This record gives sequence, structure tokens and C-alpha cells, in this order.
Amino acid sequence: MSAIATAHVLAALALPDATRVDQRVPKKLLAERGAATAADKRQVQDGVDEVQWLASLKPHLIGVPAFKDAQREYLEVAVLSLKLKPGTKPGRLAELLHRAVPYPMLLVTSSDLGVNLSLAHIRASQNEADKMVLDGPVLSVPLPEASRGQDFYAAMALAKQPQANLLALYQGWLDTAGALDIAAETGRFQRSMTREQAAARQAALQDCRQLKAQIAQLRSQADKERQIARQVALNQEIHDAERQLLTLQCTLSGEAA
Repeated sequence: MSAIATAHVLAALALPDATRVDQRVPKKLLAERGAATAADKRQVQDGVDEVQWLASLKPHLIGVPAFKDAQREYLEVAVLSLKLKPGTKPGRLAELLHRAVPYPMLLVTSSDLGVNLSLAHIRASQNEADKMVLDGPVLSVPLPEASRGQDFYAAMALAKQPQANLLALYQGWLDTAGALDIAAETGRFQRSMTREQAAARQAALQDCRQLKAQIAQLRSQADKERQIARQVALNQEIHDAERQLLTLQCTLSGEAA
């Protein structure tokens, strides 16, 4: 199943043949470069089954220029796959691999929990010369089956991403994966029309999830409350939160509230 999913992602990306690497990455390299603690090194050793470097997207191979400023140097974009042993949770190990590779990366992680795609921006370390660190959180989204994710996979094609430079290209993939994350809330995959809209929708998604948790907590309190006045107050809070949630869901769907 994991091999099929990885092959489907590669097919969807529609990369030039010249970008393919298809080389196994030793676990030792991941432990040395990505694992900062003994616990992380142990998790790499016990949890990782296989790491494959699938493709390297370099400017001369894809016709997209590199990007460099005071914080970032995107000389290439890497595509890797991570296969985990049964019973291993993917979150921490995927993050370690993003830390270990000095390039922005599309990572396909396969475990007995499913198949995820993760991405994360990187930047130069302020404390260690020639070292890259994560610049923000890792975005990880479950990959849908081919039959249910046709719109998403079509949107992932290399040719459909911004071509100004590798930073813009990678941000395009991040925003597309972000739209898949949003689809888990709206039930429909819809790409953002601009970078600004993508950022606004991502912010709304986080607020939406926090508000849902808040509403669940308020409902739990209301169910346990015995004082009528306090029940009324809690129900009003729930009503107000639900109105806010509706506004956020309209933003996620690209509709006017």
C-alpha cells in the first residue's frame, strides 16, 4: 500500500525524469543529522524501516531559478519517502527527517496509521554556521486515495506551481497541501487563488479548530451545570462561538459570511 501511495504521489507531481534519484538513505545519516537527543536516536533506530531519496528538483533540471536572501537559500527541493515499522507514530520521525535534510522537502511518510505528506520551510541557523533549521511548524496532511483525491493530485503537478523561484514553487506545494488540510473541515478541496488568501484560510483553519474545541468544552460544562443562570450564560457563549465558527467556515470555503 505504501509503495502504491508513493508511486501515485510521484506520478501526480509529474517531475522530469532527470530529477529522479531513487537512492536509499542510511538510517545512520538520519540519526546523526536529525536526532538531537538519545531518545530521538533510539526512535530512529527502532521506528524507521526505510528512507528513500526519490527526486532532487534543481534549477537546471526543472527550469526554476534558485532563491537566496539573508534567511533562506533554496538551491533545490527534495522529494523523499519514509517507511515506518508497525506501531510507530509518524509525527516526530517525520519532523526529524525534515531537520536532517538541508533542503525544503516533500516527504511521503507511510505507517500502519496511513500515508501522510509533510512539508516545512527551512532557514539558516542563527547560532550555527552552515546549518539549516525549521522555519515554522511542519505541515502534515493525510493523503487521500486516488479515487477520492483527484482534484488534489491534479493540483500537485510541478507545472501548476509558481515558477518564479524555488521558494515560490515550494510555497505553492505548501499551500496546495494546506488546501487539502482545509478540505478535512469543508468536505471539498479548493485551491486558494492567491498567497494572501492561502494565508488567511490557514489562519482561519487554526482558529476554527480552536473554536470547535472551545465549543465542546462549553457544552460539557453546560451539561454538568445545575444553576439555571449559569446554564443560560454558557448557552449564550456556545451560541456566540457557533456564530464565529460559521464566519470562519465561510472564510475556509472562500465565501462571504
